[in-house]
Amino acid sequence: MRTYETFRKEREAGRRRCVEELEHFLQQIQSQQHLNAFITVADPEQLRQQAEQADERFERGTARPLEGLIVAVKDNISTQGIRTTCASKILENFVPVYDATAVQRLKTAGAIVIGKTNLDEFAMGSSNENSAFGAVRNPHNEAYVPGGSSGGSAVAVAAEMCHVALGSDTGGSVRQPAAFCGVIGLKPTYGRISRFGLVAFASSLDQIGILAASLNDTAAVLDVISGYDPHDSTSAPLEPTATFPVESRMPARVAVLDEQALAQCEEQVRQRYAAIVEQLQRAGVQCTPVAFPASDALVATYYIIATAEASSNLARYDGIRYGLRAEGEDIITATRSAGFGMEVKRRIMLGTYVLSSGYYDAYYRKALKARRFFAEWYEKIFADNDLFLLPTSPVPPFRLGERLQDPIAMYLADLFTISANLAAIPAINLPAGTTADRLPIGIQLQVPKFQEKVLFQYARWLLQQFADVDAA
Repeated sequence: MRTYETFRKEREAGRRRCVEELEHFLQQIQSQQHLNAFITVADPEQLRQQAEQADERFERGTARPLEGLIVAVKDNISTQGIRTTCASKILENFVPVYDATAVQRLKTAGAIVIGKTNLDEFAMGSSNENSAFGAVRNPHNEAYVPGGSSGGSAVAVAAEMCHVALGSDTGGSVRQPAAFCGVIGLKPTYGRISRFGLVAFASSLDQIGILAASLNDTAAVLDVISGYDPHDSTSAPLEPTATFPVESRMPARVAVLDEQALAQCEEQVRQRYAAIVEQLQRAGVQCTPVAFPASDALVATYYIIATAEASSNLARYDGIRYGLRAEGEDIITATRSAGFGMEVKRRIMLGTYVLSSGYYDAYYRKALKARRFFAEWYEKIFADNDLFLLPTSPVPPFRLGERLQDPIAMYLADLFTISANLAAIPAINLPAGTTADRLPIGIQLQVPKFQEKVLFQYARWLLQQFADVDAA
């Protein structure tokens, strides 16, 4: 996989040009259309003009921090002049008039937006099969899913269609596809990156994340797009991060999953995880097994809160203000029936149910209490440990169509990622080997809130321990 860090060094040395780099990525997108990673590719001529301008800046010695970085953007993040569909028929032809804050900051730093990537409709899914524009395929084996909902962004990085991609992570939607496609996937602390311009699914859980081929590329992008944004009331009043370049730091105490929690993993995932823990112990790290907190209630807690917020957020799509407008006596019902896919309808119905007067206390209020429990559990874990290490997904990539008729099995693929969103902590996926069929397996690192710098440092050290993993 191509990294921006390597390209930048070669461009500054005069051995490569931004225009040539762009043409490579455009050719990769064209030759791999069957993967269905992109919904919209930006106008090639405008892209070439931007690349030429980037080359001129390098020649003049005025290159910006991310000059010539080719970035793909998940299609639920607003891009001025480029349609933003959320992979839904209801927004199929919607073209925003403004950039999301994260996109605007990338452009200001010199990045070039090559296009918009496919996703599960409104970011609701774990396999990228719930898209009105068709399923995305895993570049490692096209019969398998790439993970979701940021599957298009993960594939774009893994298949060399861009340097870096933006995604969104509500319950693991950056980390899980990163694991399935063998790339880096960062979910930052809630509030670290502005959500302004991110189409809301579950507002208290959503966070823009980063997918890349290397830690340094991930860190460089985070440093540019993080920081307080007055347009976002949930934005943390903090300065941008300073994580690049990433140094190595060995953790002294690491919390790991106990045998009961690991019993929920597929055998090859469990074996790989055990091998990594053994590597840490040989290196002198103190590894303490912990019981995963109320895992039987974790998935239920997440989906009650997420669907409740989704039912509220998606009420704005009524066929009157923007987007699709269906014909019929009842415009709202006709529009939502025609414009939303089955998974979105399922979640709206579930969310409406748990918020109804007869069930609010029985479900939603209890879920909020459970969320507080999980946050407090993490505080106890981090009081005694530097880091929490766990599989990103309990299963490796599964076949297209395998879980579409079993929503519960699909939801359980997020078992080890949703807790970080509920607790609002940062987490990162690292490539950690492959199955016997050469499908990627991911490992996940979690640390306390706003500790992204130390998270990267631990990740750098851990990658250096993987003899069979390409150190990013």
